Amino acid sequence: MTEPAEPVEAPRPGRRRPVFVYVVAVAGVVWLLFGLAGGSYQGKLGDVQKNDNAAYLPNSAESTLVDQASQQFHPVQTIPGFIVYQRHSGLTAEDRAKIAADYRAFRSIPGVAANQIGAPQFSADGTTANIEVPLVAKVGSTSIQGSRLVKVEKKVIAVARTGVPSGLVVHSAGPGGLLVAFIDAFSGIDGSLLLAAGAVVILILLIVYRSPILWFFPLFCAVLALGSAALIIYQLARHNVITLNGQSQGILSVLVLGAGTDYALLLISRYREELHSYENRIDAMIAAWRRAAPAIAASALTVILALLCLTFGELNSDRSLGPVCAIGIACTVGVMLTFLPLFLLVGRWVFWPRIPHVDHKLDIATHGRWSRIADWVGRNARRGWIITTVVLLVCVAGLTQLKSGGLGVSDSFTTTPDAIVGQRIFDASFNQGAGAPAVIIANASHADAVIGAASGVAGVVPGPGSVCVQVDYAKAAEAAHTAPAGTLAQTPNGCGPPALQVQPVGGRVAIDAQLVDRYDTQRAIDTVKSIRSAVHAVPGAEALVGGPTAINYDTLQASRHDRNLIIPIVLLVILVILAIVLRALLVPVLLVFSVVLSFGATLGVSALVFNHLFHFKNADPVFPLFAFIFLVALGIDYNIFLMTRVREETLRYGTHEGVKRGLAVTGGVITSAGVVLAATFAVLGVLPLVFLNELGFAVAFGVLLDTIVVRSILVPALCYDIGRPIWWPSRLATGAHRAHGADDAGGASGAGGAGGADRTASADSGDGTSDPRRSAQGAVAGAPTPSITGADS
Repeated sequence: MTEPAEPVEAPRPGRRRPVFVYVVAVAGVVWLLFGLAGGSYQGKLGDVQKNDNAAYLPNSAESTLVDQASQQFHPVQTIPGFIVYQRHSGLTAEDRAKIAADYRAFRSIPGVAANQIGAPQFSADGTTANIEVPLVAKVGSTSIQGSRLVKVEKKVIAVARTGVPSGLVVHSAGPGGLLVAFIDAFSGIDGSLLLAAGAVVILILLIVYRSPILWFFPLFCAVLALGSAALIIYQLARHNVITLNGQSQGILSVLVLGAGTDYALLLISRYREELHSYENRIDAMIAAWRRAAPAIAASALTVILALLCLTFGELNSDRSLGPVCAIGIACTVGVMLTFLPLFLLVGRWVFWPRIPHVDHKLDIATHGRWSRIADWVGRNARRGWIITTVVLLVCVAGLTQLKSGGLGVSDSFTTTPDAIVGQRIFDASFNQGAGAPAVIIANASHADAVIGAASGVAGVVPGPGSVCVQVDYAKAAEAAHTAPAGTLAQTPNGCGPPALQVQPVGGRVAIDAQLVDRYDTQRAIDTVKSIRSAVHAVPGAEALVGGPTAINYDTLQASRHDRNLIIPIVLLVILVILAIVLRALLVPVLLVFSVVLSFGATLGVSALVFNHLFHFKNADPVFPLFAFIFLVALGIDYNIFLMTRVREETLRYGTHEGVKRGLAVTGGVITSAGVVLAATFAVLGVLPLVFLNELGFAVAFGVLLDTIVVRSILVPALCYDIGRPIWWPSRLATGAHRAHGADDAGGASGAGGAGGADRTASADSGDGTSDPRRSAQGAVAGAPTPSITGADS
C-alpha cells in the first residue's frame, strides 16, 4: 500500500528562480526580434517561388531529362499560349484588321518570344481566330519568376483588348494562359488567405476565451512565428537550398496560424490553471511551462519529423513542402514556448473579465460539462469504442468513391478564369493539341526511324508534318526577312526545310510530335505512353519523350510512388515518438490505430463530398499523402495532449480514474484547439484551386472528427476498457505506481470507474516540480488536486 504523501510547502516569494527561466526569457526576446525582422519577408516569398516543372518533377523523370536536353537546342525556353478572338456571327473585316494589328503589336512586348509568334489562324466557319503568343519561361539556366509571367500575360491580354470592335470577344488560352491563371491564383496568399485565416482565429479565440484582450497574445505570437519562418525560408530558397512553390507557401501560412494557436491554447490553459494556486505569476508560469512544454514539444517534434519524411519522396513539390512547413512548425513552437510565456507575464488582467485568483477552486475533473462526458465514457467504455469504431468503418467504406487519378489544368480551378473560357473556345474550333507537342530527344542517326515510329501511334495527328525535327526559331525569323519568296517551302514530309531545323547537339536531335488531344487530358497521356513505348523500341535511338503531357504523366507516377513510400515511414516515426513520450508500447499502437482509422474515415467522407456536393472532376494523387501527413501528425498532437495528461493523472489516481480525469481537464482546451485548426485549414477554400479546397476540407473535417469523436470517445473509452495494460511494458501496467486504493485490475467496471474514494495524490506532479496546491488545501490524503482549465473554469 502506498503511504500518503506529505504536504509540500508553497514556494516563498523572492526565492531563486531556476536557470532555465532566464534561458527561456532570453530566447523569447531573440524570437521577438527575429520575428519582427522577418515580417517584411512574408511579402517577399513570392519573389523566390518556383512554379515551373523543375519545382515539381524529380530530376530523374524522363520528362525532366528531356526538358534539360531541350535547353541545348533552344537557349530560350517558352510556354506556348494563345489569344483567341470570336464573333458568333462571323469575323468582320474590322475584326480581321484588329487581329492583324495585334499580331504586330505582340512582337514588341517584353517577355514575349517574338520570333515564335504564329501568324493568325482562322476557324473553318470564320467565327474564331487565334494567335500563338509564347511567353519566355527560361533563358539559359535562369527561370522567369511566376509573377513576371503573370505581368507579361496580362500585358498581352491588355493589348488584345484595347480598341476591340464591339461584339468581338477576346480571351487567353493554351498552356501559357492556364499556367499563368494557376500562378495568379496564389497571389491571394499574402492578402485574402492570411486576412481570412486571421479573422477566423480571432473570432474563435474570442469565443473560447470570452475575453476582448487575451486573443491578441496567441495571434501576435503566431504572426511572429510566420515572420521568423519567412525570413529563414526566403534566405534558403534564394540560395537554392530548398525549393518554395505557391502550394507550399499557402499551406505554410495556415499551418503556422493553426498549430501556433493550438500550442498557445494549451499553454495558456495550463497557466490559467496554475494562477488559481500561485500568487506569484512567475511561479505560476514556471509550473504551467513545466507541465505543458513537454507535450507541446513532443507534438511539434511529431509534426516536424512527419513533414521531413516527405523528403524521401521523388516529387520535388513533396520534397519542398516538408522542409518549408517543418521550418514553420519549429519557429512556431520556439515562439510559443519562449516569447509567449514572457508576454503573458504582463499581468492577470489579460484574462479580463474572467481573471483567475488564488482561490483553490474544486477540481474541474469533478464537475462541469467535460466531467460529465468523462463519467459517461467511463460508464459506457466498451459500448462507446465499439460504436465509434463501427461508425468510422462505415465512413471508411466511402474510400471506394475516391478518385485520385489527377486533375487536368483546366479542371483545377473552382472558378472560371479567362484562360478556361478561351481554352473552351479554342478546343471547339482548332486542333486541341496545338502548341503543346510531345518532345522527343533521340540520336540524330536514328531520327528517321524515330519519326516513323512516332507517326504511327494512335493519338498523334495523322498526315505529313505532324512529327518533325524542331524548327530553329532564330533561323526561321531571320530567313523570313531575308530569303526570297518561295524558297522556304516545306519538304515533302510536311516539315520545314533542313536549313531551318535545329542542328544535332552531341549527336542528339529534338523532334516534335503533334497530339490530337489537349495536353492535360487522359487521352493525351495515353498517347504519350504509346509514343514512349514505340520510340523506346527503336534500336540504338536511345529516345526520351517529354513535353507538357509527359510532365503531367511523370508527376502522377511520382505522386503515387511517394504516397506508397512515405505513409509507412511516417507511421513508424510517429509510433517511435509516442513510445518514447508515453514510455509504453501498447498505448502508442492504439493511438496510431485510432488516427489511421480517423484518416480513412475522413477520406471516405471527403470522396463523397467531392463527388456529389462539390462536383470536383478528380483529386490529385498527392492529395491522400498531404491529407495523411497533416491529419495523422496533427491528430497525434491531440492524442499526445490527452495521453500525457492521462499519464500524469494515472501516477496519482490509477489508470481508470486517470483516463477520466485526463479527458475532463483537457476536453475543453483540446476541442477548442481542434476547432481553431479546422477553421484555419478551411480557409484554404478562399483560393480558387481544387487541390487546396480538397485539402482544406479534408483536414478541417478530419481534425473535427478526431477531436470530437476519436479523442473524446474512442481513445479514452478504449483505454478505460483495457485498463492498466495500456501502459505495457512500463511499471504502470503492473500497478507498481498505482495510487492507494485505485482499482485498475480489470476493464471498465461500474459507473464510478477506478479510483474509489481512497486515493493518494502524489506531491510530485509527474514532472519533478513540487505542487503547492496540496498544502494550500491542507494536503489531506485522498483530497483531489485542483486542476482548472481555461476553457472550462
